[in-house]
Amino acid sequence: MTDRGWEAVDAYIAGQLLGPDPVLDAALKGNAEGGLPAIDVSAAQGKMLHLLARISGARHILEVGTLGGFSTIWLARALPEGGRLVTLEISPTHAEVARANIAHAGLAEKVEVRVGPALESLKTMGDEAPFDLVFIDADKENNANYVQAAIGLSRPGALILVDNVVRGGGVIDAASTEPRIVGTRKLFEMLQAEERLEATAIQTVGAKGWDGFVMAVVKG
Repeated sequence: MTDRGWEAVDAYIAGQLLGPDPVLDAALKGNAEGGLPAIDVSAAQGKMLHLLARISGARHILEVGTLGGFSTIWLARALPEGGRLVTLEISPTHAEVARANIAHAGLAEKVEVRVGPALESLKTMGDEAPFDLVFIDADKENNANYVQAAIGLSRPGALILVDNVVRGGGVIDAASTEPRIVGTRKLFEMLQAEERLEATAIQTVGAKGWDGFVMAVVKG
């Protein structure tokens, strides 16, 4: 099946299982009007994040890489009363768009968007730990560093998710010098050696092409 077929199946899944969502449609429109790149998770992937947050009973969520807040909204919708989500974004422009989208979704009281390099922000968050779920979807060069930081901020049993780890199959190219592939391979090497995590990776196809995600649980 071609990429067009993958997109058609994604559209079918969204139509059958997700239905219309004016709030998320408005978020994508706001992203486009703000000049943000169209690299959000797909609607089906967003719903998957939402369900994983609910299944894990997450009350305290950390997101690394906000963009326009599309995935943030999906995750925040899963929070129970009193739940909280902190999302980290390096771009002030992206953060401004995200805050508007999150406010329009009625989630501003549950979500805090912080601006700055994520690695620097993560170093200051020890007093806010532990988190129950961490979703990482930022610069791929730092994925291994983000996961290491996330482990230290997470409770035993917490779920850590990392997006875009297959790179259209590029992850298996040991000779690649492309920074995102190099960074992703470093992530897998770190996961292989990291005794504090139990992890797997799943390939995906769909509207966002051929890619995949890492799912890891922090050991007790």
